[in-house]
This record gives sequence, C-alpha cells and structure tokens, in this order.
Amino acid sequence: MLAKTLDGHITYWNAAAQRLYGYSRAQVMGRHVSLLAPPDHGPEIDLLMDRLRNGERVEHFETLRVTRHGDLLDVDITLWPTRSRDGEVIGACAIVRDISDRKRAEAELTVLYEQQRHIALTLQRSLMGTPPAIPGLTTASRYRPATQGAGVGGDWFDLVPLGAGRVGILIGDVMGRGLEAAAVMGQLRSAAHALAKTGMQPRQLMQALDAAVADLDVPDQLVTCCYLVIAADAGAVTICSAGHLPTLVATPGEGARALPAPVNAPLGVGDVLYQQCSAVIPPGATLVLYTDGLIETPGSDIEDQLSQLTSTLSDLFTTAPDLEAAADHVLTTLLPDAEGHNDDVTLLLTRLPDAPLAAVALDLPAVPDSVPEGRAFLSKALTSWGCTTKADDARLLLSEVLTNAVQHAQGPIGLHVCRTALDLTVEVGDHSPQLPQPRFAAEDDESGRGLILVRALADD
Repeated sequence: MLAKTLDGHITYWNAAAQRLYGYSRAQVMGRHVSLLAPPDHGPEIDLLMDRLRNGERVEHFETLRVTRHGDLLDVDITLWPTRSRDGEVIGACAIVRDISDRKRAEAELTVLYEQQRHIALTLQRSLMGTPPAIPGLTTASRYRPATQGAGVGGDWFDLVPLGAGRVGILIGDVMGRGLEAAAVMGQLRSAAHALAKTGMQPRQLMQALDAAVADLDVPDQLVTCCYLVIAADAGAVTICSAGHLPTLVATPGEGARALPAPVNAPLGVGDVLYQQCSAVIPPGATLVLYTDGLIETPGSDIEDQLSQLTSTLSDLFTTAPDLEAAADHVLTTLLPDAEGHNDDVTLLLTRLPDAPLAAVALDLPAVPDSVPEGRAFLSKALTSWGCTTKADDARLLLSEVLTNAVQHAQGPIGLHVCRTALDLTVEVGDHSPQLPQPRFAAEDDESGRGLILVRALADD
C-alpha cells in the first residue's frame, strides 16, 4: 500500500511496498510516484492522477512498474481518492498487487494454444487435401477455420475429373468440431474421392458413404454432403444431396437461384434410399457450394442469411465476374467480422467448363445388330467432323465396348461421341447398376480381355 498527494508525491509506504519495489520508506517519502513507472509510462501517471482529482476510483488497472534495481513488474493497481472532512479530494491511496506470475502463465498458455491450433489446422488441411486443377474448369475456393475454440472442423470439398468431359464436385460437413470431426472428415473425403473415381452415380456414392459413416462407429455422428456430376457438353448437372444446404446457380444477367434437388437425410441416419435428379444449366453459369458456417451465424436466421447470400450473388452476377474477387466479396458480405465466426467456413465457386466443339448421341437396344449400327453412326460423325485419321481405332474400340454392353448390360444403350480441340471421346452407357469390372482372363477363358484391350489401345 502507498498514499500520495494530488500532485503525485508519496506520503505513505508500508513494509509490503518496500518488499515489492526494493525501496525503503526513507528512500521514497516525498518523492514523485513516477519514480516507480518505466520512463515511457509518464502520460499514464498523469492520466491516473487526473481521474483521482475528479474523485474517480480506478479498479484493477494492469500495467508495468519498475523496481529499485530496474526490474519490470506486471502489477494490478486499485486507486481511490482520499477526502477531507468536508468531502474535498486531498490525496489518493493505492493497493498494488504483483501479477507477474499470472502474466507469465498467461503468455505460456497463449503460446501453447497457438502451437496446438497450428498443429490442428495443419492436420486438417492435410486431411482436406488440395483439389486438382482441371483444364477448362474455372474455380475459386475459400476455407476459414473457426476463430473460437479448437478452430478445426469437419468441412471439406473436392474436385474429381471423371473423363469424357465430366467433373465431379463434392462438398461435405461433419457435425461437430475439433480433431475428432477433422479425422472423420479425412476418412470420408478419401472414401468419397475413391468412389467418385469409379464413375458411380451420385445416389450410389451417397449410399456407400452412408454405410461408411455407420462403420466409423462414432455415436450420433451426422454428416451432410452433396455430390454433383457436371457434363459440360449437355450443360447438365446430376445432383444428390444428403441433408446439405442448397446448391446455388448464378448466371450472368439472370441472378442466382437454388438448384432443385431431392431432400435426402444426412449421412449416418441409416436405412435411407438416396435420390438424385438432373438439371440443365445455362452456358457460363457458376455453381456455388458452401457449408453452414457461412450462413448459420449467432443471432441470425438461416433463411434470412440464405436470402442475403442469394441476393449478394445476384448483384455480383449481373455480368460474368472474376470468381476469385466474387469469393472474397461473398465472405466479406456474409461474415463482416472475420474474427468472430464460431464454425469453420467453406465456399466453392465453379463455373461450368466450355462445351465441346461438337457432340452427337444415339440410343440403341441391347441386341447384336446395335454393334454395326453404332459403328456406322460413329463413322458418319467422324467423316462430318473431318476426324478420319483415327477412325479405324475408334471403330474397333466402339465394337469392343458395344459388344460388352449388349452381352452383359441392360438396355437401352447410349452411344455418346464428342470432340474437343485435343480429344475425341467415344462413350457407351447402359442401365445396369453394376460397373464394368476389368479382370485378368485365364488361358482357356473365352472372355475377360476386352476391357483391358480397350484401355490399352485408348491410352496408346
């Protein structure tokens, strides 16, 4: 404890003050209190004295003070004015507490917290992976970890090249936060990417992921997920959503709207048959996918936030904006407090790739006569496009795949041919729920070589 006059000269100094500062009572009596402050804290002393002169009490003011030997102390000071019998302020008293140990502990905890946060975020970004750059596909993505708590969460997205001008887009959100959510996210992202690469339909992928969530044996674990397959030549998008927020379509000059999709239960509910649907998207349109951290903010209504997101995109897409600038604008508008969101946020903008230079299609029944009919259709298309250099190889490949479909698949069989500046793609599709499975044939097997030969010749 110490006391001082209104002009700052010390009038009282107890034994505890001597132990704290190292000055005896004789050494400080009558000297100015600025003796105890670091040189650059002079304005602080003046400000405190002004508050005391006005009769104000100062509670728990944390600052630095200096000892007789020049050591700096973290202190907590409580000051109050002393008054004469008629109520006039005539001086001040102070209680000073040494809080150096507490400050050191706080600093150590801060360093430890930042280390743990850095480790957790590094782990999460490693699990999330880096989606590949896909030629012809313009994208912009943003990921913001939560600024409160552990920071890490279960958001992920992925871009999967599927061949034949198709691209798969995945986005998901594991409910909860922390390392457990990030670990579940990493497992599901890897599984979803591998399943998508097989070419399975979105509803089949969701069915498989639902089983994967059940196998994780994490009680009450729910995951929202959305998988889209873009077919650039037809401008078609096939979508299956497992409880995820609506995908938005932003078209220059037409604004933004929700992409229609069946409402399916989140992954982890179990015993759900997932449905998908297809929609035609205008050329130059942009798909906007996001997780709930973007629109589920404390104190706001999710429908209002979704309307704001749609309105923001409509204003942005009066023309065809730069997607990177658009992503930044969306985050700034929806999350103006960059340090105040309590959930991780993922945003992905994907502009539909350019359509191929030319494309034709034909439906065929699953009968042997469809094989020569398909070859003739392909020859006519290649001749009209002036692409006859590889016509013999293309016809041979088509014969093999069409024969496979006629023998083993369910009709009708779809034949789809498209040409870009660099590639010719000949694609055969059918209605069988089973995917073609290449296998090694034994010497006496009459089948089992076709798909391997097709792959080798096509790669060559």
